[in-house]
Amino acid sequence: MNYLAHIYLSGTHTELRFGNFIADAVPGKQYEGYAKGIQDGILLHRAIDTFTDQHPIFRKHSKLLFPDFGHYSRVIVDMFYDHFLASLWNNYHPQTLEMFSADFYNEIEQQEELLPNKMKRAFPYMKAQNWLIQYRSIAGLETILGQMERRTKFESNLSASVKNLEAHYPVFKNDFEVFFEQIQIFVSSRINSSINTIL
Repeated sequence: MNYLAHIYLSGTHTELRFGNFIADAVPGKQYEGYAKGIQDGILLHRAIDTFTDQHPIFRKHSKLLFPDFGHYSRVIVDMFYDHFLASLWNNYHPQTLEMFSADFYNEIEQQEELLPNKMKRAFPYMKAQNWLIQYRSIAGLETILGQMERRTKFESNLSASVKNLEAHYPVFKNDFEVFFEQIQIFVSSRINSSINTIL
C-alpha cells in the first residue's frame, strides 16, 4: 500500500496518521524516539505492509508484473492500489478526496518539525503536486511513477507499468476491492485490540 491507503487506514487519529505517513523513513527502533501515538502509527504501517506482502491477491498481482518489472513489481502494485482507492474514493469515505487531501496536508504542516529529513524533502513536492489527488487518474499515476522512475538507482521503467494496468484493469480492480475489504477488517481489528493505547 502507498501513501493514500496508509493514511486512509489510519482513521482520524492525528498521531496515528502521522506515524503511518513517516514510517518508511524511520528504520529499526528509531520509532521509539517519537510520542506513543506516532509510534503506534509507525507500527501499524509495518503491520499493514506485512499483511499486504503476504496476501495472495497482492502476490498474484506482483507475479503478473514481475516478468516486466522484476523487484519493482511490488512497488508498482502498491501504486496501483492507491489509484483504485482514489478512483473509488466515494465508496470508502464520506469526505471528498480533495477535502481529505487538504486536511491531511495541513495536518502534516502543523507537525513539520517532527518529519524525518527524507520526508522533509519529499513532503513539499507531494503537496505542491497533490499526489493524493493525482493517484485518481491513470495519467496522474503515470506522472508519479515517472517521477519515481527518475529517482531509482537502476533502470526501472516504472511509468510503462500503466499499460499493464490498462490491459488487466477489470481484474486488478475487482481483486483490489476484495483485498481492500479484508485489509480494512485487519486494521480495524488491530486498532480495536489496542484502543486503550492508541486512542
